[in-house]
Amino acid sequence: MTPQVDPNAVRNVTCIGCGVIGAGWVAHFLARGFAVTAWDPSPEGEATLRHIITAARPALIDLGLDPEAGQLTYAPTLAAACAAAEFVQESAPERLDLKIELLAEIDRATPPTTIIASSTSGFLMNDMQAGAAHPERMVVGHPFNPPYLLPLVEVVGGKKTAPGVVDRATAFYEAAGKTVIPMAREVPGFIADRLQQAIWHEALHMIEAGEATVAEIDKAIAAGPGLRWAIMGHCLTFHLAGGEGGMAHFLEHFDAATGAPWTRLAAPEMTPELEQALITGCDDAAGGRSVAELTEHRDRCLVALMRALEAARAPDGAIP
Repeated sequence: MTPQVDPNAVRNVTCIGCGVIGAGWVAHFLARGFAVTAWDPSPEGEATLRHIITAARPALIDLGLDPEAGQLTYAPTLAAACAAAEFVQESAPERLDLKIELLAEIDRATPPTTIIASSTSGFLMNDMQAGAAHPERMVVGHPFNPPYLLPLVEVVGGKKTAPGVVDRATAFYEAAGKTVIPMAREVPGFIADRLQQAIWHEALHMIEAGEATVAEIDKAIAAGPGLRWAIMGHCLTFHLAGGEGGMAHFLEHFDAATGAPWTRLAAPEMTPELEQALITGCDDAAGGRSVAELTEHRDRCLVALMRALEAARAPDGAIP
């Protein structure tokens, strides 16, 4: 049965797994006014959950949210947690065999119209939904830590996910205050984790070769490109590096594919099709704004971000 969930009518959310990610989801949903039912197989699950919720309170209050806007129920069993669920967020440890078994169990315990989302950071839903009787209502809903602060969620279905379910899950997450990327195709690690992993691997190479220290690598990101990425991402940043000519001019002057061998990650061939995709994508992302307008926006946001970071620093200059 294809689920017909009205994303704006969902009030009862079930969170399965109460570790760092699962409890972070609970804190987020509570602050957004949902009735949240949580469950974890660990005897320490409830204590861990409440500890993380308490730790999240100051940040949520600073965001102008009420950490107690919703209602929390800790269920005695998975079946009890899922019985009245209108949306399920699974956040079990990253083991494929565990995910397959757990999602099948959630599927059996949950009303057939309920969407079931997994917080997996890399597994394909096509693999995880293999044991479920109703795989058509399952999607990946990949958050970023901490889920109660970082807005991004990547949503993608498997081969057995029914048409429209990704769209309905996307609408639910957006109604819950998230920034969502509904992905058209499955890829291991999705989008953001693949980008993070590429940087991580290069950092490991540099540390191993004695080319940079951990502190230098972290400072290089936090005080450099990381500030720009918080505003407009990687591709649009390079679009501005091309001046008034944008990405097209950037590509004329920098060999984005082969160039200087600065990274150990091999690049794809810079075909005309790839070049055009970059140019068109940046034009679309710019949304009709000129390079000058984008530059002014970037600079204004950088000033605000840098002032906020400076205000948050400890007296010795370290970030607390």
